[in-house]
Amino acid sequence: MTFLENQAKKTVSIVAPVYNEHLNIEKFYEEVTTAMADLDYDYEIIFVDDGSRDATPLVLSRLTQRDERVRALIFARNFGHQSALTCGMDHAAGDAVITMDGDLQHPPEMIPDLLQRWREGYDVVQTIRLATDDAGVFKRLTSKLYYTVLNVISPVHIRPGGSDFRLLDKRVLKTFKLFREHDRFIRGLIADIGYRQTTVEFVAPKRYAGESKFSLHKMLSFALDGIMAYSKVPLRISFYTGLLSGLLSILMIVHVLYCDLTGRTTPGWTTTMIVVCLVGGLQLTFLGIIGEYIGRIFEEVKGRPLYWIKAELGHHRDDDAPW
Repeated sequence: MTFLENQAKKTVSIVAPVYNEHLNIEKFYEEVTTAMADLDYDYEIIFVDDGSRDATPLVLSRLTQRDERVRALIFARNFGHQSALTCGMDHAAGDAVITMDGDLQHPPEMIPDLLQRWREGYDVVQTIRLATDDAGVFKRLTSKLYYTVLNVISPVHIRPGGSDFRLLDKRVLKTFKLFREHDRFIRGLIADIGYRQTTVEFVAPKRYAGESKFSLHKMLSFALDGIMAYSKVPLRISFYTGLLSGLLSILMIVHVLYCDLTGRTTPGWTTTMIVVCLVGGLQLTFLGIIGEYIGRIFEEVKGRPLYWIKAELGHHRDDDAPW
């Protein structure tokens, strides 16, 4: 039996985290089922509701009752996009899992392309976003700058434009489940996980409905997670800058003593204030960097779960729903 023949009637798990996306879920479901209709695979769609405050759980409940291939995991509160992705992958039972956002900016019509690369023998098929139709100049520039900086200071290379729209073979998924850190940067984990990887490029369309839930604050937090998870360079910068500051302080002391011994002492208020402000500012900045790392250690050592589920819908589990 050839490798391609061995892929017949295997199961694909499609994982979609959603947060206040009640306007998009039905359309997403329709496009995924259309994309899978002509493919020789069994499949399941796993929605993970990340603590939505709109009608998202109700829409998901209707879908699970309509189609037994649909499952929905309802978080007790909002845990964030990366935790929702992790939850979906934890519960995926397919020979391959495809993760994608539920706002239709990850085009479901690309699913056959991802599966084709998987049939060719690739374990990870990562999509690369060339552009986003509704992205502004600021977002494009900051995204490019971020990945440039991250790749400079991190030993793991993450290609600019990488997204959480990807396919993983079940072997890769099994390895991924071993990584349980709380401040998760899944793009970095997948880039560092190894196996045979390839990429597929796409242009992200506009959202089908509603507004993006990825605020500036969430974007900055996500960027910080990526830097802190894969680089100790900020700590090293703090160390080397501290050494440089110490050397400059020694030179300043030598200069002051020289002026005092030669009788050239002049009022040094300006110099003193500049030095105090500079050194004080650097100290506070680097204490903040160290504190950020310590805070993340604190979260890890508590050993709390990454998420917890309030209800699980589908596969005859709708009785768990609280509505």
